[in-house]
Amino acid sequence: MSDRHLGFTLRFLVNLFLVCVLLSLTSCTPPQRLNAGERIFRNFSLEFLDQYEIPQTTFENTQVGGLSAIAYNRQQDRFYVLSDDRSAISPARFYTFKLGVKQTDDLHIKIDSFEPKTVTFLQDEQGKNYEVGSIDPEGLALSPRNTIFISSEGDPTQNVKPFIAEFELDTGKKLLDIRLPQRYFSNEQPDQPQGVQENLAFESLTINRTGLPEDPFRLFTAIESALIQDESFEGEEQARIRWLHYVINPIGNPVLVAEHLYLLEPAPIEVISNGLSELIALRTEGYFLSLERSFGFTGAGAKIFQVVIGDATDTSNIASLKGNLTQVRPLKKELLFDLQELGIELDNLEGMTLGPRLPDGSQSFLLISDDNFNDEQISQLLLFRLVENK
Repeated sequence: MSDRHLGFTLRFLVNLFLVCVLLSLTSCTPPQRLNAGERIFRNFSLEFLDQYEIPQTTFENTQVGGLSAIAYNRQQDRFYVLSDDRSAISPARFYTFKLGVKQTDDLHIKIDSFEPKTVTFLQDEQGKNYEVGSIDPEGLALSPRNTIFISSEGDPTQNVKPFIAEFELDTGKKLLDIRLPQRYFSNEQPDQPQGVQENLAFESLTINRTGLPEDPFRLFTAIESALIQDESFEGEEQARIRWLHYVINPIGNPVLVAEHLYLLEPAPIEVISNGLSELIALRTEGYFLSLERSFGFTGAGAKIFQVVIGDATDTSNIASLKGNLTQVRPLKKELLFDLQELGIELDNLEGMTLGPRLPDGSQSFLLISDDNFNDEQISQLLLFRLVENK
């Protein structure tokens, strides 16, 4: 056997070993686990605290806008916020923001400020800024190894492929690509089209930390709506969305370990845009929050759901999700909060994150909106308290 073939074989065996180990991994500080029989929805509630309009401004010669994803760095007490600028106004980028909150004399908690502190431009493998139209950054997740993962929707009409990649936090340079299954890409068969739909690809991205920074961790993402080959026009009320689950190893390439079916809530007739825009992995393994947002003639809407993987069917070997799916168990979901009940005007909410502890010690939860660089919209920040009731 040649040295080259021997090296390939050793790398393959190492990766295989790591995947096997991960499936039975327990670390020093593992996430909370529940038995299969206990995988029911948690008794969460959301308490609305305040809303804040992020001022339209420029920062270090960039226009602050298109804020489509947000993640909190507890160690630095900073928020990483992604702009979905396709390098058309300024090069593709993300910001760090500092949140200021205050507690009033009557014990109400309010947002005092939310200001950009730094900007980092995304760079390809050669260390160059992304060219105009070559990227559509939408999802962002902070990793345990002090890097950032970003998803790009791409543009099927311009043959720009979607991608998920890891970038250096300080420089913005791309480190590696997550391999996506071929079914997410367009093909050249007009009689059997496939791939993501235009502007309905990878909006969401979240990471579940399994333990120490050097441990493997899990990355989850989902497309905003159904793939072309999964879309039904036969009275289907719920878009059939594919949800991907990756393991990111310290050595070797990321591994897709499962894919599941997520059913989008049916939209009222007046809604013209409806999709899954964000996910949050909770500390309890297998539990998530999802954000479904809509827009129509009556304005914008958004709903937050609890999602549980439980015994959901692995759909990675199902070529098309059209037709009868009685044998497929989708992800379980339950409505947590309908934001239209707030009675405030909502904008295009796309990002959400767990934030810092509030002055009273409770857990903060934030949503952010994408103004699409449109003067008639706003960059809206909503602050909640997330409570797990006993």
